[in-house]
Amino acid sequence: MSIAGTRIRVGDIDLNVHVAGEGPAILLLHGFPDSNALWRDVIPPLLAAGYRVVAPDQRGFGESSAPKGTSNYRIEHIVSDAVRLLDALGIDKAHLVGHDWGAVIGWFLAGEHAARFHSLTAVSVGHPRAYANAGAEQKRKGLYTFLFQLRGLAEWYLKAHDFARFRKWVRNYPEADHWIADLSRPGRLTAALNWYRANLRRVLTAKHPRCPVPVLGIWSSRDFALAESQMLNSAQYVDATWRYERLDGCSHWIPLEVPGELSRLILEFIDGTDQPI
Repeated sequence: MSIAGTRIRVGDIDLNVHVAGEGPAILLLHGFPDSNALWRDVIPPLLAAGYRVVAPDQRGFGESSAPKGTSNYRIEHIVSDAVRLLDALGIDKAHLVGHDWGAVIGWFLAGEHAARFHSLTAVSVGHPRAYANAGAEQKRKGLYTFLFQLRGLAEWYLKAHDFARFRKWVRNYPEADHWIADLSRPGRLTAALNWYRANLRRVLTAKHPRCPVPVLGIWSSRDFALAESQMLNSAQYVDATWRYERLDGCSHWIPLEVPGELSRLILEFIDGTDQPI
């Protein structure tokens, strides 16, 4: 399930991109196992506040291209997708909001292409170095990422018995039927898992750029996949304004569960950063 949009060519793939509104741009990047529909209830308040929203289905998800081969999902290709998308839309500089893998890509974009972004709102996932250096709680919560490395076996495990184990993993979240419908299409589950296969080693072991743009980090207390420490410790890798917000009682899918609160925090934060002239 995706928000219908325009197909935009970026490099050798096509992205389905929902573009709406006028004014300063906000680029919204989803993660696994979502599509741009993740932002469906966050977008209206952003538009009402006078912003232009750009919400793509990232490669491998939704209605965007899903190229074969693990190497096609390396972080550098996904980062390039976002930069080329801004170029195609004539956007010189934007505010950046990412959730889950979208937040990971956001950290890389802000670190490697700082001139293109006013701010970063990282939802759920902290700076990659903070994630890699997190303690035992994060290591325990992140064990599933190693299961996802097992080609073929992971697909079989998640799909068995009408995606029963997948449903259990996402805690029978109400969005599960939509995710399963998307992932059941030929090649789509493998494409989604390739994000983990192409990048886990790099996230856990490589050096990552520091972040020179203002950052709002948001974490939720009922997140089954991410520990608070990996977000809190991100502050040491930010060379600009850092703000942290903890949402108590909320699960991993903050944009779906508390979209009004999330949009309020985003607007409050970016309204205090530099705007395009």
